[in-house]
Amino acid sequence: MKTYIKAYLNNFRGFSREIWIITLITYINRAGAMVMPFLTKYLHESYSFSLQEVGWLLSAIGLGSLAGNWIGGRLTDKIGFYTVILSSLFLVGFGFISLMFLYDFTEIWIGLFIITAIADMYKPAMYVAIGCFSNWSNRTRALTLVRLASNLGIVSGPVMGGMMVSGKNYDNLFWLDGITCILAVIMFIFLIDETKIDIFKNKIEKLKEEVAEVNHSVFKDTNFLIFLFGSFVTALLFFQLFTTLPLYNSSKFNLDEFEVGLLLSLNGLIIFFFEMPIIGFLENQKYRNTKIFQAGAVFMASGFFFLTLANWILILIISIILITLGQIFIFSFANTFALSRAKIGFEGRYMAFYSMSFSVAQVLSPKLSFTIIENYSFLFNWIIMGAIGIFGILFYLILEINLHSEKEVIAGQ
Repeated sequence: MKTYIKAYLNNFRGFSREIWIITLITYINRAGAMVMPFLTKYLHESYSFSLQEVGWLLSAIGLGSLAGNWIGGRLTDKIGFYTVILSSLFLVGFGFISLMFLYDFTEIWIGLFIITAIADMYKPAMYVAIGCFSNWSNRTRALTLVRLASNLGIVSGPVMGGMMVSGKNYDNLFWLDGITCILAVIMFIFLIDETKIDIFKNKIEKLKEEVAEVNHSVFKDTNFLIFLFGSFVTALLFFQLFTTLPLYNSSKFNLDEFEVGLLLSLNGLIIFFFEMPIIGFLENQKYRNTKIFQAGAVFMASGFFFLTLANWILILIISIILITLGQIFIFSFANTFALSRAKIGFEGRYMAFYSMSFSVAQVLSPKLSFTIIENYSFLFNWIIMGAIGIFGILFYLILEINLHSEKEVIAGQ
């Protein structure tokens, strides 16, 4: 046990101070966004909007996420990640506070769209910031560390939020969300070493001048587009874990809310205790990213095929473990692949498109599955999801073949 603990802690060594600051800020930002899990209940109960109206209001979040990732990526390439991160956190802080003063359907829709767009400008800028403050030997672990903080924030935020709205007073949530964002801004300003950012910016500017005559476009990078399709497919499956699966657990196995939450917490526990050691092991073994993607896609698809056999709770647990392993294998290395694939000076744009693939999946995943479930059954949905997962495996297989050919062309030049 001591050996495992020592090996586990070793995976958290070797990071710069700035990486730990970004990790802490990301946790505060995600934990602070505790309004979101209660938004459906808030809009339905406080404003008496119908569930259909609530659905339209929530669509503003998905569309805002798409817009925010795209704008954030473009701005990061233009003015740098430092300004984008500060602007995003500062504006969204006041945005959350102002949301409580909106009452009309149209006002709330526009408000949710704008706030989400501003909030998600943070993502591509954050990815580029990690690229600035890490090196190739620890970049995957650095990205995984920040993602781990984000997951912990997503888990702990609703718990704190639930305690705060126990008296159905949602105002405190909006105030706390806004204050935590502003707190993150203050920490970022005072704790980040701007001299390192200036060195990074000067390096990027020189490299951009060297390749200024080349017109780089994400849409011309065929292999990156294939990677995006693979990311979209696996994200589409991943979001099932938090949308259709809880409903399935309740209706199929008659689990109450606490038991459903406890079962889903297995995903967070596996990630917390095993993601960093798994990443460290895979990095030491020097496996190619595409091979890891394929293995993760196999785990993900297998998890849904296992659900077709879920006539007892152990099968359900195995399926969650398989889906979580797929999440670890794919998402941890996908961030690094996307960042490494980006052309000099276009990192923000590339990371924006990567984040947007998740935004689209987040919008489509529940809509597609609930339509299938309503017209057919949960069983048919799991079969469809498993079949879609096979396409994810194929995308990553094609990516590996194409990258091998690409290397041969470059070597022959």
